[in-house]
Amino acid sequence: MKITSFGAAKEVTGSQHLLEVNGKRILLDCGMFQGKRMEAYEKNHTLGFDPTKVDAMILSHAHIDHCGNIPTLVKNGFRGPIYCTEATLDLSEIMMLDSAHIQESDAEYFSRKHKETSMPIEPLYVTEDAEFAIKSFVGKPYDKTFEVLPGIKVIFREAGHVLGSAQVVMEIDDREDGKKKTVVYSGDIGRYRLPIIRDPFVIEKADVLMVESTYGNRTHDPIEEGGPGLARVINRTIKRGGKVLIPAFAFERTQELVYIIHALIKDKKIPDNLPIFMDSPMASHINVVFKKYADLYDEEIKEKFKKNINPFSLKQLKETISSDDSKKLNFLVGPAIIISSSGMCEAGRIRHHLANNLEDPKNTVVIVGYMAEHTLGRKLVDGEPVIKLYDKMIKVNAEIVILEAFSAHADMNDLDAYVDAVRGLKKVLIVHGEEDQSGPFADRIKLMHKSAEVIVMEHGKAVEA
Repeated sequence: MKITSFGAAKEVTGSQHLLEVNGKRILLDCGMFQGKRMEAYEKNHTLGFDPTKVDAMILSHAHIDHCGNIPTLVKNGFRGPIYCTEATLDLSEIMMLDSAHIQESDAEYFSRKHKETSMPIEPLYVTEDAEFAIKSFVGKPYDKTFEVLPGIKVIFREAGHVLGSAQVVMEIDDREDGKKKTVVYSGDIGRYRLPIIRDPFVIEKADVLMVESTYGNRTHDPIEEGGPGLARVINRTIKRGGKVLIPAFAFERTQELVYIIHALIKDKKIPDNLPIFMDSPMASHINVVFKKYADLYDEEIKEKFKKNINPFSLKQLKETISSDDSKKLNFLVGPAIIISSSGMCEAGRIRHHLANNLEDPKNTVVIVGYMAEHTLGRKLVDGEPVIKLYDKMIKVNAEIVILEAFSAHADMNDLDAYVDAVRGLKKVLIVHGEEDQSGPFADRIKLMHKSAEVIVMEHGKAVEA
């Protein structure tokens, strides 16, 4: 058996890991690479393997860096089943259709703007490709074993990262060496006590563990600090008469923010007359899915609904669906809160809000999620004084605040505890982390599991497992 990473190896985006065993090939995730525009364009077009020779795919969750390149996979000849949890199936359809729409719009804009100087840019895939890809999805419940291919059984365990996210536990009858092996792909591991969703399932035994390392060498602020920290930022910005802009993933982070803002208003920590805008049509669609899968909430949220309290509903909250309503926010005079996608500021309506508001020192941009290298969001995190947006150089005069308490990724302490709990490890393969995170994490694992081989995966380099 061998495993090769074609994405998210010494980097965070574009998760794609190919498992080969018994003459069969299974792809774990097929995510979109996000970063420098032309580099991303090339990486997303070049899969690195032959899609027609992949027999099945397993998807850990519906974030775009894990599911966003599935239409390309199918477009290029993959015809096998795509297994995921039932919630991930519904969410992936929304995510991929939105991604197709953004690519179509971006390609049209770029080609129109640069028609004199460059070749037209083609979208990676279009709406029809996304619609065709979703037909290959097969939804499965948590905690029930199913057969992916002969000799390969899978069970999905809660990952605690986002709604529907799963750890992939594979029981493999490896005919090549005559052994049965438990291979676990962590997907993205969440944190304990996150609002809304359940805690990660504890894996107690495995032979091979492929584990993410997004924050393999960093700790987060306590989860309990998220609300108070956000309240301080909001109140400080209100005093200046400014707007609070929050780039947020439409999936999970936006719902979490609405939940926390609801609690802050209820507890009189922020004013109850503050206009709040959720400027993301995709987030509105995802809200419908959240209502459908209420059985996946943690006990605290379930209890609120039993008491007829909807923590995702606010009288002050306005969902701006149409582009015209979104454009009207350009003329909005603060104070107000605008939550908009995309989370890394690489696409979507948040870019317009940043273009219109970054130069005003009264305003605040609140970073509540991971920003990959070379994204616009990372440039704001790194404190760049001027950024390029829509072919304009824009001064960053607005206050930039980073609230790491909101991260849905396990930090180094969580990851250490996760790996330390697993018994019987022979190999640990580290993925989904930049080198300054994955390297130190690997060193700590070697101390925890002295008999296990620990490898930081490299792009395109196969590892025998």
